[in-house]
Parts: sequence; C-alpha cells; structure tokens
Amino acid sequence: MELEYWWLLALPLFFALGWLAARIDIKHLVSESRALPMSYFKGLNFLLNEQPDKAIEAFIEVVKVDPQTIELHFALGSLFRRRGEVERAIRMHQNLAERPDLQPEQRTQALFELAQDYLKAGLLDRAEEYFKQLQGTHLEEQALGFLLDIYEQEKDWEKAIATAGRLEARTGESRQKEMANFYCEIATREIMQSRFDAARPHLARALTHHRLCVRANMLLGEVERACGNDEAAIEAWTRIESQNPEFLPLVAERLIDAFRRLDRLKEGSTLLKGYLARYASIDLLNVAFQADLDVSGAHSAYRLVREELRRNPTLLGLDKLLEAQLLEAPVERRRDLELVKNLVHQHTRSLAMYRCDNCGFRARQFYWRCPACNGWETYSPRRTEEKEMPK
Repeated sequence: MELEYWWLLALPLFFALGWLAARIDIKHLVSESRALPMSYFKGLNFLLNEQPDKAIEAFIEVVKVDPQTIELHFALGSLFRRRGEVERAIRMHQNLAERPDLQPEQRTQALFELAQDYLKAGLLDRAEEYFKQLQGTHLEEQALGFLLDIYEQEKDWEKAIATAGRLEARTGESRQKEMANFYCEIATREIMQSRFDAARPHLARALTHHRLCVRANMLLGEVERACGNDEAAIEAWTRIESQNPEFLPLVAERLIDAFRRLDRLKEGSTLLKGYLARYASIDLLNVAFQADLDVSGAHSAYRLVREELRRNPTLLGLDKLLEAQLLEAPVERRRDLELVKNLVHQHTRSLAMYRCDNCGFRARQFYWRCPACNGWETYSPRRTEEKEMPK
C-alpha cells in the first residue's frame, strides 16, 4: 500500500522534470537555429532538392558570414570534389588542415579529405603521401583501402602485397586471394621478360597464400612449356582439376598441344574426353572434337559432338555439330549444311561471352580482374549463352 502512495507522489515530479528538460532542449535548439545564417537553411534545401550547384553558392555565403563553421567547410569541400571542381576542394581542405585551432580528429579528417581530392585529380603520388600520414589514426583502415587501389592502378604489386597484408591484419578479412593474384602478376612480368626461374618463386608464394589459385598452376605450366618441360607442364595443368575443374577449358588447347609434342596425342584425347564427360563445356568440346578428329577420324568426332549435344543441348554445341556433319556429308548436301551452319554461327557469336559474377560485365575474353568493377577472379571460366540486353 505504501509503495502505491509513493508512486502517486513521484509521478507528478517525474512529469514536471521531463517537461522542464524538454523546454530547456527546445530553447537551446531555437537559440542555435537563430544563430545560423539563413543561407545555411537555403543550402540544405537545395541539397534535399538535388541542386548541388545552388547549395554550394549558399554554403559559401555561410562561410563568409561565419568562418568558424568547420563542419560546413568539410561539406563544401566534398561537394566541390563530387562536382569535379577538384582544385577548389583541394584549396578548401588545405586551408582546413593548416588551421591552428583544429582539433586532432578534425585535422585527421582534413588530411583524409585532401588525399581523396588528389586521388580524384589523378595525382596518385600526392594522394599516397597523405593516405600514408593517416597510419595509426582512426581512419587508417579506410586509408589502407585507398592505398591498395592506388598500388593496383600503378601495378606496384610488391607494395600492394604489403598493404593487403596490413589490411588483413587490421580488419581480420582475408586478402589471400588478392595477394595470390599479386604474386601471379609479378610472375607474369618475369615470364614476359623470359626470366622463367625468377617467376617460379612468385608462383610458389601464390599457392602458399591461396592453394586453390588456378592461375598459379596455369602460369607454372606456361613456364615449364617455355623451358621445354612438356611433361611437367601437363602435371601443372592437370592439377587444376583438383583446384577448380571449371577452369580446365582455359588450358585444354595448351594441354593437348603438349601431348602432341610428346607424340601422345591419343592419351591426351582420351584425357580431354574424360574431362568433357565430367565437366560439360563448349570450350572443352571444341578442343576434344579436334583432338578426336586427328586421332580417330571424322565419324568418331561426329559421334562425340552428337552425344555431348544430347547430354547438354546448347546453340554453341549445335554449331559444332553442324561443323562435324559437314566433314561427313555428301557433296550435294554440303551447301545446305553450310548455309544452316553460317546462320547458327552468326547468332552464337553474340552469345559466347564471359560474364563477371560481381557486376555482370560481359567480354569476349577471360579476365582475372574485371575491367569494370576491378574484382579479382570474378569471371566465370564458362562462356554464357545469355543475350545482351539493350540499354
């Protein structure tokens, strides 16, 4: 009973305190809003109506009236950068960074904005310099992400590896796949200069960082082939099946060429037909068809294509079947078959494309790094039969 009386007495007191606090907050808010120039609210209104040019003009007026509005300086600099007025953004953020009354966190933010300005302007060396100054600050993680992008643009793969390692240690997010590709890029550079022995350690490191790095075994096979070690090249390329068999079509032609040089074409043909039975692919079919044609003749090659088309009906497969039929067709039928084949082939040319799983960008050649979204290993090694949608 006493507890109920206590609540009856306390309830009006709590209500009065809440009313008083609300009145104080409202008064404070009103006094603050009155202190702001009218141009500030005009600028906000322009921003809400997606009129950045007029918003900038309004905010410039505010800065003239009250130069102490630091946060507004930041907003104005960002607007300049987005609009492409990079020089004005740089001047704005430089002035902020040099102000003696700036708090440490605000100075860090100014340096971060300035680094982004230089990056937008394409001055990568200046951007790198400022992003490096953010080491040990609360913006270090974001700065490392930008630094990694810069090193990838500059193809400075050694620095990219070091930065990816630091980023992984800071965030706990694995960067092993990217680092493996960076090592593969270094190895590719060595291979192009015919420094094959120098390429091997980088490929070994790629596989250490990412044991499923198909690209490393593909390049290792290239190194062995260039050194005349076809047997070792075959071993490297066949290891891809245990990593990701979908990538076998990318090495099928090189694989059969190695068997051909070793005078073991029949063995290579049998291997490819086995791959085709387990991992259907139009690119595997193309190479297996030619190998079977060389080993067993036109009739065997025709049967191979016909059986594959029954298992996996595609227009690309139909195009190959018509090619196989032309090899066995009587002379009087070849003209009609050639006409049909040409029509099908013209149609399939727009279908046989590689597609990025991340952004959907389509291309006729395979990329390890998507040229549209810059993602590593986002391309499926299988060519699609999707018709490109009109824009």
